[in-house]
Amino acid sequence: MAAIGRLDLSPRAVMISIAAGVLVLAGVLATGARAERISASIGHGVDGLTAGMGLKLEKVFIEGESPEATAAIQHAVQLQADQPMTSIDLDAVRERVEQVGWVKSARVVRLLPNTLIVDVTEHDRLAVWQTGGRAFVIDGHGQVIQGADAGRYPNLPLVVGKGAEQAASEVLPLIAQRPRLMSRLEALVRVDERRWDLRLKDGSLIQLPATDQDAALIQLDALDQRERLLELGFARIDLRTPEEVAVRPSAGDVTG
Repeated sequence: MAAIGRLDLSPRAVMISIAAGVLVLAGVLATGARAERISASIGHGVDGLTAGMGLKLEKVFIEGESPEATAAIQHAVQLQADQPMTSIDLDAVRERVEQVGWVKSARVVRLLPNTLIVDVTEHDRLAVWQTGGRAFVIDGHGQVIQGADAGRYPNLPLVVGKGAEQAASEVLPLIAQRPRLMSRLEALVRVDERRWDLRLKDGSLIQLPATDQDAALIQLDALDQRERLLELGFARIDLRTPEEVAVRPSAGDVTG
């Protein structure tokens, strides 16, 4: 009865309800009927009562979902219009919605008399991970978001190679702090599952060390401020050795 809110019953109605309960119990003892059958019968009676009172499902609102995920979430809800509000298993709906690849967590709220609200939190989209000739959208924990079409996210950073999906969350925030570098980035390539090569759109290559990546990028910042390298272009910058930066100019900058 808690599912249908507070009901104000007269003393006479209370006595009738108690008497009915005693009769049901007597029937169980006399006939040997299974308790769960009686419980189910009572449940159906309550559902019929609440439906007769107008407590039937008419509206389902889904909140927090992205356009790409809407159809899958709607399918997972699996509810029918006009079914009694008390017959809806909120935990079961939540579990079905959370099985959708897009969804990180969900909350389901029954709003009487006729509305269900499904509030979802989706996985964040961190990057597109390319491996084995295929591309996947990954979240901040390196998990593949099932059902996500990588082609629909051209603005996400591209990370390539074995182990890149797990390590991306460490390096991408460092790159994002440097808009000049981020705007020129084509892909981050994982090398030997230890370190990164940054490939820029003009074909330049920046080799990062396996550790202290932030310190290496600070060195790059200083060099770029002094020489404007990101604008002038280069073939390769090797930052793998601490306190040492090796720059190979592009072919067009080499003079005899």
